Amino acid sequence: MAADGRLGMDLDAALTEVSSEDPGIEPDVTTPWALIFTSGTSAAPKAVICSQKRLLQTGARMAALLRLTESDVGYLCMPLFHSNAVMVGWAPSLVVGCAVGLARKFSASGWLPDVRRYGATYFNYTGKPLSYLVAQPERPDDRDNPLRIAFGNEGAPDVIETFSRRFGVEVIDAFGATEGGIALNRDGNVKPGAMGIAGEHIRVVDEDGKQRPPARFDEHGHLVNADECVGEIVNVSGTGLFEGYYNNPEANERATRFGWYWSGDLGYLDEDRNLYFAGRIADWIRVDGENFPAGPIESALSRHPDVVVAVAYGVPDAHAGDQVMAALVLREGVRFDGAAFARWLDQLEDLGPKWRPRYVRIVVGDLPMTGTNKVVKRVLVHQKYRRDRVGNDELWIRERGDATYRPFTNSDETALREAMIAAGRERFWEL
Repeated sequence: MAADGRLGMDLDAALTEVSSEDPGIEPDVTTPWALIFTSGTSAAPKAVICSQKRLLQTGARMAALLRLTESDVGYLCMPLFHSNAVMVGWAPSLVVGCAVGLARKFSASGWLPDVRRYGATYFNYTGKPLSYLVAQPERPDDRDNPLRIAFGNEGAPDVIETFSRRFGVEVIDAFGATEGGIALNRDGNVKPGAMGIAGEHIRVVDEDGKQRPPARFDEHGHLVNADECVGEIVNVSGTGLFEGYYNNPEANERATRFGWYWSGDLGYLDEDRNLYFAGRIADWIRVDGENFPAGPIESALSRHPDVVVAVAYGVPDAHAGDQVMAALVLREGVRFDGAAFARWLDQLEDLGPKWRPRYVRIVVGDLPMTGTNKVVKRVLVHQKYRRDRVGNDELWIRERGDATYRPFTNSDETALREAMIAAGRERFWEL
């Protein structure tokens, strides 16, 4: 049917016009099969080349990892333009010949009924779905489901444990990327909060490729040398399954410097080679001259019993550097209590004073998300504490020395902007 609603030409007639000449293309396993775009949460998406070989290699690896047979059934509620959906949800089914149940989108309330309806035995996720699922009202028959195993990434450790116990499901939470240059599973004797134990080929380096020293923690588990230990996660053994970005030579050059694969992700290693995720390259926050990543802050805030999703990011300080801002999605029916939240924060031994959010945004609608349930943090950074950008979300502030968070008023916003103008930083207001 044409765009104006009129019927097009007859199908049989159209087929007779198709040329019978062979265009001369002889595809093989290295022929590009698809272009899969990165999520674009902190920068513009890039088109990752995926060959037929890459698809089937990853499908075979996932089928083995998930112990799939032809009697298994997958449950796929992510769009098929995303690598996790294709590589984890769909490709293994091609390798072992099992079925996959498809949902048009992820629904926290509809997930368990769907799993039961399809008889799903495996499930893939990325981003925050597990957090939304465990926030649903718990029922005594939650474990009465056919699901056996789930595979994904970016799940908070406490959420993974709760999800696994509540639904009776083994969860493999891994570190990986659309590009396929690094893969790391959270298995073995992994410390709480770590993504896994890194082999010698996985390093954390500075911009010049020099290894960062191991992370150090104080007696309370607070990271004390973020300036020294945080760097980019790289694979020094090669580029792995990464086959390049389509029509993007600059990005290719950056991602393959020295013959390594540069992930664009921040992390840090401890002395036992436990690898911790610290966010994307753009996730550095600088407060009072101290640099630190957003990842550990998000992990800490996510432990609050009323928080479903926590996102931490830097917003401009009136005079210099940044202040920490957190966007929080709370459990249904919960109201934010500024005094109680401040008291809870202050007792967190692994969150230093400068890491505690100056500003808190209570999200009453939806976070800006990709189609694959990842938060688009660059949108939050742009919206910051401006009422003309945050919609109906609540804004709160905790001034230095205060014992509580209080509402961030129109007068506060005006005063903050005037202070930035006086300091010659008005451009940061508009960014």
